[in-house]
Formats: sequence, structure tokens, C-alpha cells
Amino acid sequence: MAIPNAKKYRITSPDGSDSTTLVAVLPKGADVDAYLREAAARFDWKGFKEGKTTQFRIRVGQQKQRKAK
Repeated sequence: MAIPNAKKYRITSPDGSDSTTLVAVLPKGADVDAYLREAAARFDWKGFKEGKTTQFRIRVGQQKQRKAK
């Protein structure tokens, strides 16, 4: 079940090297640009980069898979 008023916003890091998607429900009349600036400043970019690098593991060798009979 989806949240009916949720919208996706794209934020970029202060140095401009990374970007991510932020899902938020904002009240009517809220200043979206100010909210996105604050969210980008408060976002954990260091943790995001670390998590991104650990997500992609390099496989050194290829292993044979055994068939179950």
C-alpha cells in the first residue's frame, strides 16, 4: 500500500559528485526548495558513499554450481 501524498525529490551532494532520491510528504504551502536545501545539507553523504562502495563486491573467481539430483 502506497502513501498517497508521497513525492520523490532528487537531491545532490554539495560537491555535486553524487545524487540520491528523497521521498517526502510535505504539507500544503511548504517551501519545497528550502526543504530540499536543508535535506541535502543534513544528509549523510559520507555514509552514503561508504554504503555505495560496499554494495558492489568484486568476485575474484567463478565457482562451480552443483546440480541437485
